[in-house]
Amino acid sequence: MPIAGVYFFTNFAIDMEEKNKYLIYSAPVQGLTEPVWRHFHNKIYGDAVSVYHTPFMRVERGEVRRRDARDLRSDLNSTVTLVPQIIFRDLTEFRMLCDEIRHSGYRSVDMNMGCPYPPQVHHGRGAGLLLNTGVLKEVASVIKEEYRDLTFSVKMRLGINCPDAWHEAMAVMNTMPLHHVTVHPRTARQQYSGELFMDEFGKILLASSHPVIYNGDLTAPEHIDDVISHYPDVAGVMIGRGLFSRPSLAEEWHSGMEWDVDRQMKAFGRLHESVYRHYCDTLCGDAQILGKMKPFWEYMAPNIDRKAYKDIKKASSLRKYDDAVGRCVRINH
Repeated sequence: MPIAGVYFFTNFAIDMEEKNKYLIYSAPVQGLTEPVWRHFHNKIYGDAVSVYHTPFMRVERGEVRRRDARDLRSDLNSTVTLVPQIIFRDLTEFRMLCDEIRHSGYRSVDMNMGCPYPPQVHHGRGAGLLLNTGVLKEVASVIKEEYRDLTFSVKMRLGINCPDAWHEAMAVMNTMPLHHVTVHPRTARQQYSGELFMDEFGKILLASSHPVIYNGDLTAPEHIDDVISHYPDVAGVMIGRGLFSRPSLAEEWHSGMEWDVDRQMKAFGRLHESVYRHYCDTLCGDAQILGKMKPFWEYMAPNIDRKAYKDIKKASSLRKYDDAVGRCVRINH
């Protein structure tokens, strides 16, 4: 795990009783962590992931985006612990989203202050909200006065360009009744690559009055051990892309048993088959189904045959897609 300036105890081992102190959260990934994936990931890999998050809900053309509302109401959500995540730029959008979540029967909300994508940041959403302490103060007041029946958490970056730009926002967050704060220790400008500023993460652990969850570059069980060994005061970790490149990651860490490649690929085959069959049964036409399935492979690409992956991406029919997939995984019914 390439975290500059930090020494990791590579032989560190956490016993099973100690592991139960730490929660594993599934980070939302737009277009991927939808109800179907959450349901079947939990069914195949068990309860090692304690909480799943929806891709961020947002206001579009003056109303809560309809597909986000449909996501909340899916029957497939009943099998997992689900927390809706919201992205907003002002109090109006915040209220609209929280009211939709409350109306849909949920009692937890995760506030996205970490999305690094420029279109969102430039409009003051995601990581851009970290600069608007005025809105944060309004949100803090409204949470206490109007949404006492809901539990709130935050997912954040360190800042837009500077890794030490989090202090003012954290001071406001410390006045909010939050369940926890999840920190990805990069700036928005870095997006998902470059140095992880672990010194700043350590400072946030000390500055936050709420439990802190670590997020960023967790792709193997030893990476989780590394974080916890160096920062034992963390409340847990949140994994996003790592659960797509290695869906068994949370289960491997919780069980203390690393899976060999064959076992990983067999389980991934079952996950793929379950998601694929669901879409074949519920969507119309090859194009719709392929549109859902092809992104499924993006993070698995380094683990599979390069030619087969290219054929998956180029497949123009389900027949061609099935042929390419068959060269990557074996389905163990």
